[in-house]
Amino acid sequence: MDRKNNRFSVGRKMYLFIGATVFLAAFGMAVIAYIINSNQIDRYFKNLTITSARNFASFVDAEYFKELRAVAESEEYQAVRDQAEQNDDEALIEEYLKSKGLWEGYVKNREILIRYLRNMDDIEYLYIIAIGDKDAQYDMYLMDDDNEPIYETGFYEEREPELREVDASSEVEPTISYGDWGWLCSAYVPILDEEGNVVCNVGCDVAMDEIMAQRKSNLIYTIIGAFLLTALVLTLAILVVDRSIVRPLNKITVEMKKFAPAEGKDYEQSGVIDLNIKSRDEIEDIYREIKEMQLNIVDYLNDLEAMQRDKERAENDIRDKEKQIGQISREAYRDPLTGVGSKAAYSRKISELNEAIRKKEETIFAIVMVDVNRLKQINDNYGHSFGDVYLKGCCSLICNTYKHSPVFRIGGDEFVVILQGEDYRERISRLDELKTAFEKSFGDTAADPWQRFSAASGMAEYASDDNTVELVFKRADKAMYEDKMEFKKRKDR
Repeated sequence: MDRKNNRFSVGRKMYLFIGATVFLAAFGMAVIAYIINSNQIDRYFKNLTITSARNFASFVDAEYFKELRAVAESEEYQAVRDQAEQNDDEALIEEYLKSKGLWEGYVKNREILIRYLRNMDDIEYLYIIAIGDKDAQYDMYLMDDDNEPIYETGFYEEREPELREVDASSEVEPTISYGDWGWLCSAYVPILDEEGNVVCNVGCDVAMDEIMAQRKSNLIYTIIGAFLLTALVLTLAILVVDRSIVRPLNKITVEMKKFAPAEGKDYEQSGVIDLNIKSRDEIEDIYREIKEMQLNIVDYLNDLEAMQRDKERAENDIRDKEKQIGQISREAYRDPLTGVGSKAAYSRKISELNEAIRKKEETIFAIVMVDVNRLKQINDNYGHSFGDVYLKGCCSLICNTYKHSPVFRIGGDEFVVILQGEDYRERISRLDELKTAFEKSFGDTAADPWQRFSAASGMAEYASDDNTVELVFKRADKAMYEDKMEFKKRKDR
């Protein structure tokens, strides 16, 4: 399976996330704006409707409509009304109301209604209606404008949905609904007689067909605008993300695949990443961490190669020292870490020399005492594994200097060399050579801390009045201690 073709890259994920976020934000804002605008318009028309109904109710003669309602609800009038509607004869209603003494009041109140309606352009319908109790199925119209015949007075109509189970003894909250007359905002205000009883209600309808059509257009335009804005913002966002995140990550990915370290290769040959990324953000941090890691890997491999060479040299030196140590058992008389003589081997050698001194045999030798500096610091800061590397490196410098004399490790950081033969004859220059080697190694500040070897050293020669090797050792140890103090003084300056 080709992982490259099946993977879902970070760039694609970010583009998808940004696209979804921008789209949802733009669409959500469009919906919110549409809802807020619609609610504001609805509140305006509801307020207009209820206010108009209240205003007209203040002009209505409640006592007259109380009488008119009583007449309109009678069976006699309903029979006349049915005949007038059947014959489309308004005169029948006019004659009946005249007979009851209600015609002049009817004309007067109807003119007030028509005049009010004509002066209010926003009102579509204005009428007087007798609303029954909340369980009633029908309501009765008492008066309408001149667009309706007067025999509509007393007409029972099935209750509108917005009035079902509504108590009309108080103002009915304006409602917006769609019916046979289109979109209307309707409100009902009660007309009260002198005793405070509800006589009838003023019904006011404001037409909202144009508003609803415009609202639909606004919704369409809002959605289109939201999509266009989304496309623009998304394009800009993708360009910014591509430049600041996706492209740098792609470059880092490509360069990482070129990294192929091996022993003996330098940074360039190993393909260490080298890009000009200065974004001052997490991308730059990732780049620098990757580069630092690659540099460390190359350094580590090259250090391994150097350590291998040092190991080979040390093994050669160990083989030479084995010849000098003679028949000493490897298990008992070789230091397991450095390969030189152990403390047991040193004790055996001292015993041999003391026996020669006791027998007054011709004895010529010198002792060099070496104490390694900074071993505790290396162990504490970098661990004992690097402390071991450091200790073996110091031992290698000692062995390289004294190739013809046995070297012993008598403590954790203490070495003793018993000079014989050529090393004894050249003992002064050999000691200077040892000190120079350690100073040069310690002075190499470019090397790792565990590769900067340092040690104090002191030498003492056997004299004819020395009756034990221990006396020579003490003088060598004192000279070494003075050298160590001198090193600390130079370090503290």
